[in-house]
Amino acid sequence: MLRFDTLIIGSGLAGLSLALKLADQHKVAIVTKKSMLDGASAWAQGGIAAVLNPEDSLENHIRDTQTAGVGLCDPITTRFVVERGASAIHWLIEQGVPFSKEDSGSNDYHLTREGGHSHRRIIHAADATGKAVQHTLLDKIRAHSNVTLLEYHIAIDLITEKKTGISGHRCQGAYVLNTARGEVLTIASDNTVLATGGAGKVYLYTTNPDTATGDGIAMGWRAGCRVSNMEFMQFHPTCLYHPHAKSFLISEAVRGEGGLLKLPDGTRFMPWHDERAELAPRDVVARAIDYEMKKRGLDCVYLDISHQPEAFLREHFPTIYGRCLSLGIDIAKQPIPVVPAMHFTCGGLMTDLSAHTDIQDLYALGETACTGLHGANRLASNSLLECLVFAESAAQDILKKPLRAPKALPPWDESRVTDADEMVIISHNWDELRRFMWDYVGIVRTTKRLQRAQHRIKLLHEEINEYYSNFHVTSDLLELRNLVLTADLIVQSALSRHESRGLHYSKDYPQTLPEAVPTILSPTA
Repeated sequence: MLRFDTLIIGSGLAGLSLALKLADQHKVAIVTKKSMLDGASAWAQGGIAAVLNPEDSLENHIRDTQTAGVGLCDPITTRFVVERGASAIHWLIEQGVPFSKEDSGSNDYHLTREGGHSHRRIIHAADATGKAVQHTLLDKIRAHSNVTLLEYHIAIDLITEKKTGISGHRCQGAYVLNTARGEVLTIASDNTVLATGGAGKVYLYTTNPDTATGDGIAMGWRAGCRVSNMEFMQFHPTCLYHPHAKSFLISEAVRGEGGLLKLPDGTRFMPWHDERAELAPRDVVARAIDYEMKKRGLDCVYLDISHQPEAFLREHFPTIYGRCLSLGIDIAKQPIPVVPAMHFTCGGLMTDLSAHTDIQDLYALGETACTGLHGANRLASNSLLECLVFAESAAQDILKKPLRAPKALPPWDESRVTDADEMVIISHNWDELRRFMWDYVGIVRTTKRLQRAQHRIKLLHEEINEYYSNFHVTSDLLELRNLVLTADLIVQSALSRHESRGLHYSKDYPQTLPEAVPTILSPTA
């Protein structure tokens, strides 16, 4: 058995920030499924939203967040996050993150604007902000003797007092599979943090990395945590449409800097759908693209920023410019083919302002959590901000608590399982799940489609539980188990919402109800 003061499951911005804030006083372990930089945070292009411009205000940022969230953002949480935005950015600057300046001789940081924002408030490192932030923090963490990095380890389940036969509901650690050696570790901890990201891989088309399989949400639910707002799965409007480009995002900032969405004949269409046109929030733009593609039988639409000078594009969007050019698309001369793709999980495990879940000593951060900030639709570039703010509040809460005396935990029991005789059931079920979720639980939904998905999920759930009970665990099995459970939570939540709001659009309930009420699901066990 391994023991740490704090166990962090996930190595995105939330997990790394928390580890760095705790490391001087706590022995910390970071468990991550692949390498430390394989999560969604490192893929973030656009930047981090915060009020840094004297022409902007906290009230403007709060209003923009609430407008995008269509009345469902928790007002206390929204103010809590926005008020701490500037200090979170200054902390990153102190760590050495190389944010873009106005020009080479300026000390002023360049702020861009994205859909749904009334002002320029997105601080960024060119168009690879997440990569710059993650590399900076990871370099500091690797140099810290109090932090143990467990790469290529995947968490199986949380260990709670209830599971070990003790009266109480405290989290005591987790069982973790070393995927390289195939052995299961028992890790005890005073504090356990779920920061595993979202569940984008539940859909066939997603901008998310392969690690986004809903692990933290599923583990928290199985342990007894409530989830909220799981029906609100954000589809990013502009994912590059090319047979050799997997999950490559075209940043919101391209539209913020004047990019126009067009049909194949060059006609703009966003003004037909919303007065804010290309700068409308993501749910509006994604639905508009989906509508035009289905109406006209299109494979994609086009995002045109070719009216901007080539030097401007190379400076502001070097990653996008280079990637498109490698595929034969010169964005300075021609439009970019784009389609919507699943991008962000707005719901998750319910948490408070200190990132607590319903279980004592268990925290959730980032896309795994539902803090109430995003409501029915996340405002662009609020995600990394949320990671930073709640990592700080969780750190403050954890450091206030005295450390406990270590307790022995039961080892992982493999006495009644064998090696699987065939793995085809895993790959087949994985493919089936992602296809029917895309077809039935996508941008536009109906009750009949959702019921079809629910029926198939029930069958998959039974097959996978039987498989899990009889065979040694593998990373593919664990991810599929978590995805099927997460899919079930998405569909349950969608079926319970009898209106259209934000990211949840139902043809059977097209109206928006006067009162915005969160969807909350509670485990029966």
